[in-house]
Amino acid sequence: MAVVTTSRDGDICTVTINRPEVLNPLNTQVFIELEPVLDEIAADDSVSVVIVTGAGDKSFVAGADISEMQHMEPATAYALSTRAHRVFDKLENLPQPTIAAVNGFALGGGTEVVLSCDIRIASERAKFAAPEVGLGITPGFGGTQRLPRAIGAPRAMELMLTGRMIDAQEAADMGLVNKVVPHEALWDEVMRTAKAIAANGKSAVRLTKRAIRAGLDVDVKTGCEIEASLWALSFDEDRVARMTAFLEKRRK
Repeated sequence: MAVVTTSRDGDICTVTINRPEVLNPLNTQVFIELEPVLDEIAADDSVSVVIVTGAGDKSFVAGADISEMQHMEPATAYALSTRAHRVFDKLENLPQPTIAAVNGFALGGGTEVVLSCDIRIASERAKFAAPEVGLGITPGFGGTQRLPRAIGAPRAMELMLTGRMIDAQEAADMGLVNKVVPHEALWDEVMRTAKAIAANGKSAVRLTKRAIRAGLDVDVKTGCEIEASLWALSFDEDRVARMTAFLEKRRK
């Protein structure tokens, strides 16, 4: 059975971590299967939005697979971490916007998946944590870098050094997720958001994401130079059609 599955609803693609019997933990096989899936999506111009979620009704991704890591040697651990970094970099830098549909536990590696997505929508049942230090290891799939950037260094330090679990509302208050919705309304809200994005100009959406991502780690002046270049690239035929439609409606 595949541990990573995909499905399509028009131009919206859903990627599911599919190990529900053990709450969808990340292991080497997940990364082996996920990487080519992301490569295929990146090359597929028919995909406008990507949703990432976990199979079942309890867990998004309940961390990394402890049974795989228990007797792992440092060299093997390094190889797994660098593989995870490569895969999550691909997820973060997909040309299409990504939405994390957090349907339950997002612990350790699960929080790191969430942090790699552009928009994060959580069920009220969702739980978040960076509990690695309690297992005698550090976060290893990008958490020490992405979490401080998302919620600030002091809050990230507190969560990662204590391993404290937080609920969905506290995660929203911190800025880790965009919004919290009733569990039964999660998928409707995720699809509403995905369809709202997909209704906009595809090139403009992708270039806007690219501008935001590229500008995060540079100064404002450099970021504005990046923005100007990408803004110019957005002046394509789709822009002509959309602006014409806008002006024609206004004239009526």
